[in-house]
Amino acid sequence: MAARGRVAVVMPAYNAEETLERTYADIPKEHVDDIILVDDASRDHTVEIARRLGLHVVVHPVNRGYGANQKTCYRTALDRGADVVIMVHPDHQYDPRVIPDLLETLGRTGSDAVFGSRMLGGRPIQGGMPKWKYLGNILLTAIENATFLIYLTEYHSGFRAYTRRYLETVDFEANSDGFVFDTEIIAQGMAKRLEIREIPIETRYFDEASQIAFGPSVRYGLEILKTMGQYKLHEWGIFSSRIFRGGREDLNGGSAGDPSPAPRAAAPPDALSPHSPNPRNPAEPREAARD
Repeated sequence: MAARGRVAVVMPAYNAEETLERTYADIPKEHVDDIILVDDASRDHTVEIARRLGLHVVVHPVNRGYGANQKTCYRTALDRGADVVIMVHPDHQYDPRVIPDLLETLGRTGSDAVFGSRMLGGRPIQGGMPKWKYLGNILLTAIENATFLIYLTEYHSGFRAYTRRYLETVDFEANSDGFVFDTEIIAQGMAKRLEIREIPIETRYFDEASQIAFGPSVRYGLEILKTMGQYKLHEWGIFSSRIFRGGREDLNGGSAGDPSPAPRAAAPPDALSPHSPNPRNPAEPREAARD
């Protein structure tokens, strides 16, 4: 299999019956050992379709939220022996055909995580990203870069690969059950001195693709700013939020309780290989894929 060991794809799902089969069809099966779908109490036929496709299916009996869904995804993947866990939203917004590029970058750089960046992919607005979301993404990313003292082009992509080392080093179970989980798990990784790389991706925006409406997006942005404040308080040794208290000791020198800042290697973007192809109804409660 891949140089990084056993690879699992996890799909946090909520009412994904319209797009699940298309997403599954695009997953390069020769690069993946396990495909897991966690359903967050969908009200459609997502679970039936997933089982027919032969996926390993976990069902939440009640809707618990996007972050809670990811927790179950990662816990299940690790329990099933995954060395690399790749999150693919089943809404077909992200193109899983670039999974080999995520794995190649992990193996070549020895990094702890690789994210797909819509900003590196170019043309996010032409791909259908609303302008207000594009501008908000740029502003929040600038604030996050200034907070973490690294450079990433995007922190808000839902297409990510984490190593077992990353997921076992941070205490992702302490994070929010909501959308800000995605930011909290990055902040935890930065506090543990883990390394993140990026590759360019393109996304699709269409009626069935999951998106957060404007109001929830504003709340999400405020939660990100709160997380940035919590991170700085932890780094300055003033106060450590519960999301920074658990997890393994820092594998790069330091410990979970050591807030003293340390330099982090920049994570320059990685180009796609030449062969690479160039949230749900806002009225629904609490779920599932993000944007």
